Formats: sequence, C-alpha cells, structure tokens
Amino acid sequence: MNRPRVLLADDHNLLLDGIKLMLEPEFDLVGCVSDGRALLDAAQDLKPDLILLDISMPVLNGIDAAVQLRKLLPTAKLIFVTMHGDADFVIEAFRAGAMGYVIKRAAASELLTAIREVLNGNHYVSPLITRGAIDYFLAASTLKSKLADTLTVRQREILQLVAEGRSRKEIASILNLSVKTVEFHKASLMRQLHLRKTAELTLYAIDHGVIASARSLAE
Repeated sequence: MNRPRVLLADDHNLLLDGIKLMLEPEFDLVGCVSDGRALLDAAQDLKPDLILLDISMPVLNGIDAAVQLRKLLPTAKLIFVTMHGDADFVIEAFRAGAMGYVIKRAAASELLTAIREVLNGNHYVSPLITRGAIDYFLAASTLKSKLADTLTVRQREILQLVAEGRSRKEIASILNLSVKTVEFHKASLMRQLHLRKTAELTLYAIDHGVIASARSLAE
C-alpha cells in the first residue's frame, strides 16, 4: 500500500525539522517550502495527498494560498499548523478549504492524530482552540468573511507584499505585472480601506492575519 504523500509549508526551519522526524516513519514527505508562492508551485509539481501549511508565511500567506490550492489541486487535503488560536483565523482557514487546524505548541502531541483523522475524511480542530472560538466558528459558518468580501485576490496579494516592505519593482516581478499596475492596485486598495500611509496598510495586514507581527514571529 502506498504511503500518503505529504507536502510541508512553513518558514520556521526548526519546526519543519521536528515535523519531518515525526512523520517520516508513516508518510512520504515529498517536499518542504517556506513561502506561499513556492507552495503553489510545489503542489502542482508534486501532487501531494496532504498539505501542512502555516497561516503566516512570506510572499503569500497560508489563507490565500489555501484558496488557490483548492482550485489547483482540489483533491489535496489541507491542515493548518499555526500559532494563531483566535476564532477569526479558525474561520478563515476552514472557509479557505482546511480540514484540520492544529496549534503549533500542541503539534508534537496532536499532529499525527489530526493527519489520520483528515485522511479518513474527518475534520480536526486542536483542543487548545477555546470553546468560545469553536462556538463562534459554528455560529458564523453561514456568514461571509469581511476581508474576503472587501478585497479581491489581487488586492490581497498586493497588500501582503507591500506590508512585507517589498518595493514596487519586486512586487511587479513576483506577480508578473507592470510597475504601473502595481501602483494602481495599491492606490485602489488604500482608497478602499480608507488608509493614507503604507504603515497603515502594514497594520491592517497584521490585524487581519495577512502577515505576522514581529512579536509573533519571535514567539
């Protein structure tokens, strides 16, 4: 019997090393990537059965990557392994196509269980997610995401890259756009969000989980 093929996506190398050691006896680890765009490329090339991904990843965050993965590789199952335990993140992850959600500090004890449940067609949510968060998730299951309603996919991409401090030329190169098109999308984004400064865009991105704060990355 073939072992399930697993692709890992996280920009914390120590965590990846630990997950590799945990999974190697039971699963076929087909690749490891450290940003959301590399994840999309690797998923198309490697066709994994299961993808473990973080929410806060550079270039393209895990939530937006998951939305695109659902279209590119609809048969792959997604489990988020993240430090974010707030209800808003849980809701966004499952809306984006997740079947599992594991808090990083509990990954050593929960991850294998989560993977087995998801591969069997079930959902898994870390017990460390507060009861209130789960209740909020269930109550809000028919509601639409405010951020998803407000911004287009392209605007979310621009938002993350600007908030990461990338230049217009860098963004244009990453997204295969002209510099003028990047400027247009950024200006439109700031008007839509009623923001005036790039620093305000960065704060907005942190508040909505598009990028991690410096403090979160240090934890």
